[in-house]
Amino acid sequence: MDDSDPTATPDPPSAPGPDPGPPGGDADTLAAAVDADTGAGELERTIGLVGGLAIGVGTMVGAGIFVFPGLAAANAGPAASLSFAIGAVIALLVALPASELATAMPRSGGGYFFISRGLGTAAGAVVGLGLWLGLVFASAFYLVGLGSYAGQVFLEAGIALPIDPAVPLGVAFGVGLTVLSLFGTENTAALQNGIVVLLLVILTVFLSYGSLDALGVFGVQSTPERFFPPGGALPVLQTAALVFTSYLGFAQVATVAGDIREPSRNLPLAMVGSVLIVGVLYVVTIFVATSAFGSARLGEFGETAMVEVARSFVGLPGALAIVFAGLLATFSSANASILSASRAVYAVSRDGILPAAASRLNLAYGTPHVALGLAGGPIVVLAATGRVALLAEVASFLHLVMYGLICVALIRLRRERPAWYDPSFRCPAGIAVAGVGGLASFALIAFMQPASIGVGAAVMLAAYGWYRHYATDIELAGDF
Repeated sequence: MDDSDPTATPDPPSAPGPDPGPPGGDADTLAAAVDADTGAGELERTIGLVGGLAIGVGTMVGAGIFVFPGLAAANAGPAASLSFAIGAVIALLVALPASELATAMPRSGGGYFFISRGLGTAAGAVVGLGLWLGLVFASAFYLVGLGSYAGQVFLEAGIALPIDPAVPLGVAFGVGLTVLSLFGTENTAALQNGIVVLLLVILTVFLSYGSLDALGVFGVQSTPERFFPPGGALPVLQTAALVFTSYLGFAQVATVAGDIREPSRNLPLAMVGSVLIVGVLYVVTIFVATSAFGSARLGEFGETAMVEVARSFVGLPGALAIVFAGLLATFSSANASILSASRAVYAVSRDGILPAAASRLNLAYGTPHVALGLAGGPIVVLAATGRVALLAEVASFLHLVMYGLICVALIRLRRERPAWYDPSFRCPAGIAVAGVGGLASFALIAFMQPASIGVGAAVMLAAYGWYRHYATDIELAGDF
């Protein structure tokens, strides 16, 4: 594959995959995944830089702005902005190696595919099954956030409910989105682009006004509270581990690497650019939020703290605008994560790590109905717990393990230089960047709560146990 023309030479054909079903919506997506997985042909590259940025930004823009500010400020005070900056740096250190791997292996499955082909079946099985469950935890977290914003609609309308509606509404949305996914979705790319543009417009106006207000342009400049919390750097690092869930979306760009035009240019720009855009938004959000209220008060507002921040600036219109934006963002993140979780099941099943039944497609709609069930069922159960912080941290734990191993895979492939490894983009100072990115990813895990580490470790041990029981005779290294 020549660097100047990454689509020039198609991969050699292999055994055909299952019939992806009729055209349209998820059927087209799955058909593309079948082509990509089997090497039966090159995907039509239809996604440009803007589309790639929309995928990354659209997946990440939800939690960091609409769910985490209250929780993060309660833990780390104004220094929560530093926590988000730390998360952005780690994400950037992983995004560059992931970009190189994605142009060398433009296949569905993202990080799972890179690791299974670069490090072998055992690491791939742990990451693939961990990615499935990591997305399950992330989806449940997004659903609770979605339920919180949906419940806020009732509060703004003056309707008093006997119970906190966040968890029941989150569960209901989880069931609804899973069922909706079974019937396929059409024009999802256009819808995602539209949501992202609308969100960015609302957020730009809101954060610009809030920043000017905090600086005293529109009123009295707020007196800043102590930047670091009483515990010093430790709460900042613990908060960085908690909020890292906000940066999971950049890796979603790699899952459509085969659809990106000019991948050697657009893929790294989309992955790095999406992290930079949302990182700046997150840092400014914490600055604005902690300027409007003290950190302790902000923490009392919980998942819908930004609604009260907007209300303090411009009253009811601001509150309603943020409720609307929060609904859009959490809905988009939850929907994308449910579909991604089902895709993780689909990918590991096609490789034989899970039974073949898990990758069956519904012939009427072209959707992986078994995989969606294996994703949606656990998501609904976890959403019912309402444990926001635990759900977020376990999702971060499992993704950080994957990101660390992505960096390890790049180092190994750079050193061994197998004949098939021919990326059209090379990470600058690749081994050094990957080394620092891998160490940073693994190190951040140490600052998580013991319960989150315990649950994450149990998931990994269970995944390895399944590999030993079911998939030890499968060899995936270099197979693509």
